[in-house]
Amino acid sequence: MQHERDRSAERAVEPATRLPGGSDGSAPGYRANRTLPLRVELRRQLTRGRTKLVLCCLAALPLLLVGTFALGNDETAPRPPADFGDLATSSGANFTVFTLLLCTHLLLVLLVALFFGDAIAGESSWASLRYLVAIPVPRHRLLRQKALVAGLLSCLSLLVLTGAALVTGTFWYGAGVLRTPHEGVLHSPWNVLVPLAICGYLAIHLTWVASLALLFSVMADNPLAAVGATVGVSVISQILDEIPRLEQFRILLPSHHATAWTDLLDTGIDWTDMANGTLSATAYAAVFITATLVRFHRADITN
Repeated sequence: MQHERDRSAERAVEPATRLPGGSDGSAPGYRANRTLPLRVELRRQLTRGRTKLVLCCLAALPLLLVGTFALGNDETAPRPPADFGDLATSSGANFTVFTLLLCTHLLLVLLVALFFGDAIAGESSWASLRYLVAIPVPRHRLLRQKALVAGLLSCLSLLVLTGAALVTGTFWYGAGVLRTPHEGVLHSPWNVLVPLAICGYLAIHLTWVASLALLFSVMADNPLAAVGATVGVSVISQILDEIPRLEQFRILLPSHHATAWTDLLDTGIDWTDMANGTLSATAYAAVFITATLVRFHRADITN
């Protein structure tokens, strides 16, 4: 009798202690690594009106610059080329380099801050963040997927700007050699490969902007606040970089090496500044990403 009562007690307790779907209480068929697929999030962001508007504006920017050069052209006062602006109309490659130089300090920073600053704060402002976490999408996966999509959109924007400038410049100014203010000349295929290498360096340098915008994105409920704070930090860094009294301390500023890619335009390339810029951007990105992970995992997402 005692033995039968023990077996009955075991059968009564067993269903209550068995968790549905898995040992962690998950639903049947749930796989954390299948939540929020990258292609789904990327398609959603690409179909947004904001993304389409940004890409269209980037494609149209070179046309605006061509029109500006046409209106401001002064043939009565010729002078030897002194900077990238004077050489912009000499070939499509030079026009591309000038366009990238013009956009490095502000426009590219704004674009990266826009995509990364909206990653988490956008979901929070739409009141959909708590539902994503409740699906449940693991927080580290949510942050990673959002950051990957923002990175892909940022790289796409950079390539659209470069490609549009190269095509527009080649159509108006011809596919000539790439000239530099130091009287250097880069022939084909280097006149095309160098702008692509510039894009590669800018993608690495802007990682500090991306990681800082992501940090502000998990701290703010409004994406505009995250974007504005990121751009503000970049502007302050650029202002401090213009103060001569800071001397050797300017090398510690995250924006100090923004235009180090201009060394690629010399016949004898000095990699020192670009190496320092890569190291600086990587170090800042590591600090900001660590802070982002800690902040997001500790956040109480209830509203």
